[in-house]
Amino acid sequence: MTALLQQRLRGLASLAEALLTPHGADRYLELLDPMLVRREIRGRVVAVRHQTPDTVTFTVRPSRAWRGFEAGQYVRLTAEIDGVRRTRCYSPCGPGSGDLEFTVKADPHGLVSRHLHATTRVGTVFGLSAADGEFTLPSPRPERIVLVSGGSGITPVLAMARRLVVEGHRGEVVFLHYANSADDVLYRTELAALAERHRGFRVVHAHTHGRGGDLSGFFSKQHLAHAAPWFRDAETFVCGPKPLMDSVRELFEAEGLGERLHTEEFTAPPLNFDTEAAEGTVRFARSGRECANSGKPLLEQAEDAGLSPEHGCRMGICFSCTQVKTAGRVRNARTGEVSGEEDEEIQLCISVPVGDVEINA
Repeated sequence: MTALLQQRLRGLASLAEALLTPHGADRYLELLDPMLVRREIRGRVVAVRHQTPDTVTFTVRPSRAWRGFEAGQYVRLTAEIDGVRRTRCYSPCGPGSGDLEFTVKADPHGLVSRHLHATTRVGTVFGLSAADGEFTLPSPRPERIVLVSGGSGITPVLAMARRLVVEGHRGEVVFLHYANSADDVLYRTELAALAERHRGFRVVHAHTHGRGGDLSGFFSKQHLAHAAPWFRDAETFVCGPKPLMDSVRELFEAEGLGERLHTEEFTAPPLNFDTEAAEGTVRFARSGRECANSGKPLLEQAEDAGLSPEHGCRMGICFSCTQVKTAGRVRNARTGEVSGEEDEEIQLCISVPVGDVEINA
C-alpha cells in the first residue's frame, strides 16, 4: 500500500469519525463486532480453565489498539454486570508479548471477581486499558533475583519469571510461592517447566496450612534464607496478601535492605479525612444536585446525594470513577496535592473538595 493511499484512507477514517459525531465510529462498529473499535482497547477470551475451584484463568486476545506491556504491569479490565460497566486491575501473567493471560480468584465479597469466575467463557469480550504500573524488572537485569508471591498474587511475578526465561537470563532466580495447601497452588506445572528450561531457576513451595510443600507455615527469615541464602545480594519482588507483604517488608527493613525490595499491591493504606474543617458546597451539574461539603471523598458525597457514579476499586487505582471537575479545588487524599484547574479529570474516590466544587456528574 502506497504512502499516498494510506494517507487518503486515514483522511476518510477521520471524515467518517466527524460525520458520526457525537457518538463516533466506535459506537457503531461495536454493534457489528466489539473487536472492531479503533480507539478503545478490547479483548476477546480465547481460552478458559479453572486451576482451583475458586479461581478462573482466561486468555484474552487484544484488539489492534493494544500496545503491549512490561512483565509485572497491570491492566484495568472492564466487564459489564447488570448493565453497569465495572473496572478492576489485574496483572497479565505472560512474558509481555502475545495474548494476555489472567488468573482471578473469586472473592466471596467481590462483585467483579465472582462475576468473572462464574461467567467468563470463550468469546466473552472485555474492555482493556493500556498497561500501567512500575512493578517491573530493572534493566540491566540483576544477577540474582528473588520472586515471592502468595495466592493469586503470583500473576505479576510469574510474568517476570517467564520473561527472564524467554530472555535466557543467566543469573540465579528463586521463586518462593505461598499457598494454603497443595490443592491451592496455582501454576505448579508451569513453574516446574520453567525450572526445567532454566538451570538457574529454582521453585520453592510453602504451604501455610498443609503438608507436602518444601516449607511449612508463614513467611519468615528462615524461609527466605532456606530458599535463597544469598537474598541480601539479590533484588526481591513480592506480591500477595497483605499479611505476606507486611512480613516481607518488616524483614527487609530490619535487615537494612529496603531499597532492594520491590512490591506490588492492589490495596491502599487507610485514608484519613478532616470532616470537621470542611466548608463550601458541592454541585453535581448534570443532575442538578447540591450538598454541603462533608469533607469526605467526592464519590461518597455523590452517593450520599442519591447519585450512583460508576466506580471500581474505591482507592484510586482503577480510574473507573473519573469525572470532570468544571470548577473549584480538590485535594488528592493519597498524595495531598491540591489542584484547581478547570475542566480537569479527577478520580472521585480520592478527591476531597477544598471549598466550593462543581462536578459534571
